[in-house]
Amino acid sequence: MENLLYIAAIIAAVAFAVLVVYLAMVLKAAQRTLNDVASTLEGLEKQMEGITVESTALLNKTNKLAEDINDKSQKLNTLVDGIKGIGESVKEFNSSIRSVSNKVTVVAEQNKETTAQAMNWGTVVMNLWKQRKSNNPKNL
Repeated sequence: MENLLYIAAIIAAVAFAVLVVYLAMVLKAAQRTLNDVASTLEGLEKQMEGITVESTALLNKTNKLAEDINDKSQKLNTLVDGIKGIGESVKEFNSSIRSVSNKVTVVAEQNKETTAQAMNWGTVVMNLWKQRKSNNPKNL
């Protein structure tokens, strides 16, 4: 019976040794996999650094472009306000000319007869002056 106990102990020792060998192989394979994962992560980290640098540069350019567009928009607003002022001035000028024209028309209508009489008197005076001039050329 003692032999059986020794045989059982040897089988257990061999089984434990086989278990240790397989466990060592599994651990080696896991170590290789973890090393591959680590190198992949290092490469990914380097790529992320490049992407971060490029993203930062792109963000800076975008901010500068936004500021430039904002500045130009402000200048354009000033220009539009100026053009609007010119348009209003032209509108007021046209209104003033229309008003003056209307007033002249009203005054001319009111003084139509007076104007006609003044024209007649002016014609008479011019005719008299021409007659006198033709009669006395020395009086000029």
